Amino acid sequence: MFQNDNDNAIIDLLDKRVRKQEQRRHFFRKSAGLTAGLATGVILGACGSSGDDAGAQTGPTGPEILNFALNLEYLEAQFYQMAAYGRTLPANLLTGAGRQGAVSGGHIVPFKDPLVAAYAKEIADDEVAHVAFLRAALGSAAVAQPAINIDGASATGAFSVAARAAGLITAGQTFDPYADDNSFLLGAYIFEDVGVTAYKGASPLIQNKTFLEAAAGILAAEAYHAGLVRTVLYAKGLTSQAQAISDARDSLDGATDLDQGIGTATVANIVPLDANGIAYSRTPGQVLNIVFLNKAAVTQGGFYPAGVNGTLAMSAPN
Repeated sequence: MFQNDNDNAIIDLLDKRVRKQEQRRHFFRKSAGLTAGLATGVILGACGSSGDDAGAQTGPTGPEILNFALNLEYLEAQFYQMAAYGRTLPANLLTGAGRQGAVSGGHIVPFKDPLVAAYAKEIADDEVAHVAFLRAALGSAAVAQPAINIDGASATGAFSVAARAAGLITAGQTFDPYADDNSFLLGAYIFEDVGVTAYKGASPLIQNKTFLEAAAGILAAEAYHAGLVRTVLYAKGLTSQAQAISDARDSLDGATDLDQGIGTATVANIVPLDANGIAYSRTPGQVLNIVFLNKAAVTQGGFYPAGVNGTLAMSAPN
């Protein structure tokens, strides 16, 4: 019913993504092809407000939610692309509605641990696929990439400001997440848990059930990424640094304790859950508090020096 050129483009993108790992090629060709075709079709339908819940929308619309997610995926994709490959996203994945901005900062990480290097490349490829997928699903409604600051080389770079807020460095010092394996993992940790809670928080806003099911696929991928980063951080004994970042995120997003570190030297906390074993949520405003590095209701700052594109663009006052 929804099959069109956009659907075919999305399927092609997903096919390229699953082919990146040769050992899984046959499995994905058998099991993911049908899923991709169905999921992309229902996303396009949901974004157009079709489905059983059409007319019942009282919060953000499908396109507004997807565009909010797209802003976050731009940030993650640019960070991982720079860290893993020393490059940024291609120009054809940056255009769209709103003000298009450039990326500042970053360089390839001189990895020493081959496993961390392999993980970085895998996540980088996944995040590019997310950007392409969301842009194709949104079509002409997709927002452009806003200006993104992923700099750690200067004291005023977003990563240095975030590390200073966490107490990892002092005034005038810098935090370069591209310096080595451990620094890269801590930089990735700043983003990954936030992405999971953002998608989880958006789920009650989604009116169309099929759209919810499709969006859950991206949430699952982000949760895998977050679990991987948390696991490697724990294996490398970086519990205190991770806790400091967790506390900093909590200080930005309001009075409620929404964040958890990775545990202690003797007790792991790889999967951050509530008492019911359920992942916690953040509102779009709370997510923006963290990426803007600001507790107040503002429209720019931190990793987005000129703000994000789309209607969900202001952080929450707290």
